[in-house]
Formats: sequence, C-alpha cells, structure tokens
Amino acid sequence: MKRIILAIAVLLTASLLSCTKKKETVETSALEEGEKIGVLLVNHGSHSKGWRQMLKDIEVDVKEEIMASGDILDVRTAFMEYTEPSIATQLKQFDTEEYDKVIVVPIFLTISSHTSHDIPNIAGLANDPKVKANLKAEGIETYNAKAKVIVTPLLDFPTVLKKNITRRAKALSDGSGDEGVALIAYGDEEFNQQWEEMVEDIGRYLKAQTGIGSISYGWCGHLVRYSSEPTKKAIEQILELEERALVIPVLVANDEHFQGEIVQNGVDMIEDQSRVAYKQDAILPDPNINRWVVKIVAETVADLKGQPIANK
Repeated sequence: MKRIILAIAVLLTASLLSCTKKKETVETSALEEGEKIGVLLVNHGSHSKGWRQMLKDIEVDVKEEIMASGDILDVRTAFMEYTEPSIATQLKQFDTEEYDKVIVVPIFLTISSHTSHDIPNIAGLANDPKVKANLKAEGIETYNAKAKVIVTPLLDFPTVLKKNITRRAKALSDGSGDEGVALIAYGDEEFNQQWEEMVEDIGRYLKAQTGIGSISYGWCGHLVRYSSEPTKKAIEQILELEERALVIPVLVANDEHFQGEIVQNGVDMIEDQSRVAYKQDAILPDPNINRWVVKIVAETVADLKGQPIANK
C-alpha cells in the first residue's frame, strides 16, 4: 500500500510540475504568432522644422533594417509636444490599423521628467492626475491605446555621446593643446544630478581621449529660463584656465532658437572672440544612434518572444 501511495504522489508531483512549466511558457511567451507590431520613435518635439527633420531622418534611416526580420510591420515618429504627429495621434492610428503591440523608443539624452512622467501618462501606462493636468494645460493629448505599449530603455547615450562629442571637439580644435571645452546642455530641474553626472562623464572621457585639460558645463533650457548667461559663464570658466574655449552643444538636434540664439548669444558675450570656437551643430546626425535604435528594437522583440538575442 505504501508503494502505491508513493507512486501516486510521484505521478501527481510530475503532473503539477508539467502544468507549471506549461504555464510559465505561456506567460513568458509574450508574442503570439501573426501579431501586428509597430515601432514608434518618440522625441521631445520642437517648433523648428529643421530640428524635427533630423529626428524624422532617423526613422527613414532605420526603417528598412528594423522591418527586414518581418516582425515589425512599420516604423513611425511621434513628437511629444509642439507639433504633429503627436504620441496620441500615432497610437490612435496604430489602433485604427489594428496593431497588437507598439514598441515605443524614447530618443532623449538622459532621464528627465518627460521620460519618467510625461510619456508614460501620455501613452496610458500611468495615471497621475497632476501630470495629466499639466499635460492638458500644455495642450498635450493623452491616450489609452488598445494595443499593448512597450517602452524600451532610454538610448545608450553615455557611450554614443562620448564618441560624438569627442569627434566634434577634435573638429573644432586647433591642435595647440591649450584648450578647454564648454559643454552646453538643456538640463532638468528634477533630475539635475543625473544630468550633471552625464556631462561630467563626458568630460572625463574627453580629457582621456584628447588631452584637453579643462571642462565646464552650462544649461540652456527651461531650468535657466532659456538664458544665455550660463553659456557665457561656462566659457569664461574655460578662458580663466586655457587660451581657447571650444563650445559644444549637447543637444539632440539643431534648433535655431537654442544653437542659433541662446548658445550663440552666450558666445557673442565674450569680449575676445578669437579665443572661442563654436559651431551651431548637434548630436544628430550620428550613425551610432541609428544602430542603437535598431539594436534596442531587436532586443525588445527577442524579449517578447522569450528568445536570447545574439551579440553583434
């Protein structure tokens, strides 16, 4: 009798384990056969047509490669504010076309209130009354999509930025060795520590790669009320230590208001213009960013399938 009871117990245990494994397989396999998946590249937005075009160019550059696997049916761009197509507009269109999943790729420099609060509330992934009230006041529409929305991690900008800004600094340098770099970024009040860590990390890399001895930084966005004064001060800090200051905008794309006015006015405030080198450029275009977008989408699809992705 004891042997019979033991045998039954073993069979029951095996059966339970089998059911558990099947359940785990179903839960981890988040991608069903034949599902329609779209990709939405989300950025801040700008009144500047040239700025917006630089972000649209990413979509054009990556679309074919992203869709080559057959998993992704379309790649689109959305602007968080200022202009259409907005995030809500694009999510509605995906719903109209009966997409099952939308992979949202935020193209932002680093963590900010936009990425941590605004975008999740706009896309229906969060429901913070205060954030939604602020968005409504700014004329930004929110939308709860029928499709499942998956937001990827932020772009791997620490690596991309270091190489990008090093390349741009070398292009401005006269090779004298008596130069410093003033990094001018947008800034963020809530996540100021992360922004400071970002520019300081870039500065350390610049010193190691170029031999540049001095680095300073200043903000040019909402945090400083779009003032040119922080740019001027950052340049002056360099000129107290070095003969020349190389001014590098740490801004995603080129905007007439930021590079052309705020940063440029800060440069123009310096009395001896021969000691300042500045080009109204931006991080984009950068093929490394395009490659990262392709990579993060592939990793997200592989994760949905419950499959490992091969390192490239």
